[in-house]
Amino acid sequence: MDDSNLNKPVTDEARESFTGKTLTDAQFDESWAIAEIMHRSNKRSGSFNEKLKHYSEAFAKAEKFDQMRAETIIRDQFKSRYGETMNQMREGLADREAGLSRDDRDEAFDYAQMIVPLISVGDTMPFYRAFDVAGGGLAEKLNITEVGARKLMKEAFQEAEGRDLYEVGKAVEKEHHLPKRDAERTTKRAATKDRSMSMQR
Repeated sequence: MDDSNLNKPVTDEARESFTGKTLTDAQFDESWAIAEIMHRSNKRSGSFNEKLKHYSEAFAKAEKFDQMRAETIIRDQFKSRYGETMNQMREGLADREAGLSRDDRDEAFDYAQMIVPLISVGDTMPFYRAFDVAGGGLAEKLNITEVGARKLMKEAFQEAEGRDLYEVGKAVEKEHHLPKRDAERTTKRAATKDRSMSMQR
């Protein structure tokens, strides 16, 4: 089965929309992709206006559109693709963050507790990435922004542990991840040097 058929009804609707009919295939594909970027930006921070301005200006310049026309096209693509406007999505995320419950805060602490093992066990990763992974998971679970999820994790961790999540994470990173990262860099440099010397022979 061709997976692309799963999205066909949505793309067909967008293609037949007032603005969609006027676009070439390349313009449609690019504005469709920009709509996805706007969706990602909204999910991350609950904001999109500045990024929409930059992308619509670049799209307009490349296609010799008026900037407002480019923005309208992207907004239309977004609504066709996700069933709501960018602003409706932003308001929905904000409303859910404002209405978080005690159970949601407990959930946030559970996700905050995932960070130390991500930094210290197995392949390991830096704190910023572990914080991002846990925050993304919590945001998806509660349907809130990733920025809001990270803030909630910090507050829940402070409340439960009496410690700052950032300071704990950075200390674990220094103990577990950085030595492993430095060892890998040393090994990689040595291998590169060996290859270089072999080529010179």
